[in-house]
Amino acid sequence: MSSTTEVDIHQELAGAAVTPLHKTLGILITLITLFDGYDTFNPAYVIQYVKQPWGLSPSQAGFLVSSGLIGFLFGAMGHGMVADRYGRRKTLLAGLWIVNVLTLLTAMFATSYASFCGLRFLTGLGLGVLLPLGTTYINELAPQRVSNSFSLWGVTFGWSLGGVVAGLVGVFLTPSYGWQILYFVGTMSIPLTLAVHAVLPESPKYLASRGRLEELRALMSRLRPERRAVYENAVFRTTEHTAPKNTIAALLTPRYRRVSLTIWVTAFLTLFAIFGLVGWIPSVMIQRGESFASGFSYGALMQATSFIGGLTLATLADRGFAATPRLLGAWWIIGGIAVGTLLFVNSHAFNFAIVAIAGFFVIGAQHVLNNFTANSYETGFRASGVGMELGVGRVGGILGPYVIGLLQQVTGGPAAVFWAIGGAAIIAALVIGSLSIQGKATEASVAPAE
Repeated sequence: MSSTTEVDIHQELAGAAVTPLHKTLGILITLITLFDGYDTFNPAYVIQYVKQPWGLSPSQAGFLVSSGLIGFLFGAMGHGMVADRYGRRKTLLAGLWIVNVLTLLTAMFATSYASFCGLRFLTGLGLGVLLPLGTTYINELAPQRVSNSFSLWGVTFGWSLGGVVAGLVGVFLTPSYGWQILYFVGTMSIPLTLAVHAVLPESPKYLASRGRLEELRALMSRLRPERRAVYENAVFRTTEHTAPKNTIAALLTPRYRRVSLTIWVTAFLTLFAIFGLVGWIPSVMIQRGESFASGFSYGALMQATSFIGGLTLATLADRGFAATPRLLGAWWIIGGIAVGTLLFVNSHAFNFAIVAIAGFFVIGAQHVLNNFTANSYETGFRASGVGMELGVGRVGGILGPYVIGLLQQVTGGPAAVFWAIGGAAIIAALVIGSLSIQGKATEASVAPAE
């Protein structure tokens, strides 16, 4: 008679080698977040085509970008409860199908300002699922020693690459096929969704939490084939602490109040700057005398340099968690000042260099802020901490394109884009740079300093 072995699911996943299945699932998440990044940023390339035919003011043109972000906000806020109840896989697939269908409908039926914004809002409900749930899934799957690399390449790289692809489609295809081609290309996510249906398993930690042992044994045998015999008679257990009943209130206890409020204010300001930047830079550069192709290429340039900037900053931050706030502050100070210099100089070479720098520093640092947030809280309410950071930040992202468009309308020129974005980045740098952290927030670690 075979004996029963007690197995901790978290330790098993943390100690696993990287298998072909890990790599396959990592590639799938990369492709999912690629389409999320692509759909998030492609409205910036619509503005130039529709602002005159639809008679849009600058503030209305900014809302073309913000409308999808409003849907994203609701999708991001609501998806967690659905994923906890029905599973990561089902919720991720539902988000993908929402994006698939609404992207196709946008290409075919968005014939006015109201219809475009309405369809983009509904698309955003699906987009709000993909990025945060893709992050959750890959962190519940990846071996601990490579979890940061998996997150960087599986989430950040895909999202940044999606922004680059949106820029390339905007430059090379929209002149011949109109802005609708952006959304017809976006429907290429449909074959991906079919592949996800066929290949993507449920998260092993979710299976363990629901007692779905046969599925869990089969999946763990694929993730750790050398332990297959152990899993045949294993009883899986978890050592995770129970989450507090009110996880949002836990973020505002005396131990965490300052770090929470600092992160929320910072995220609001940085996403205000980032979405104002990606939403308006292509059109503003054309107003400054750049060619159509050159103006649109700036969006792709920013996304490409943002990944390099995030990777560089992450490498520095890995050397010492306590130094991360100051490193983030330095990145945003440099990026904000760089954007501000566009107020005084206008030449093609200078514009190109500054936009590359803005992507590297302003957008690149945001990826590291997300990881910093996750490491600032205990396991029991870490997801709520990251969710609140992204939720509050997304409000800034919604307001950025609209407010900056309104400022242009009031001031009568594009200069408002540069001082608003540069100013927001510099203020964010001062806010996060003032935070003193003593160590990562694990159950036995030291709290953030007051």
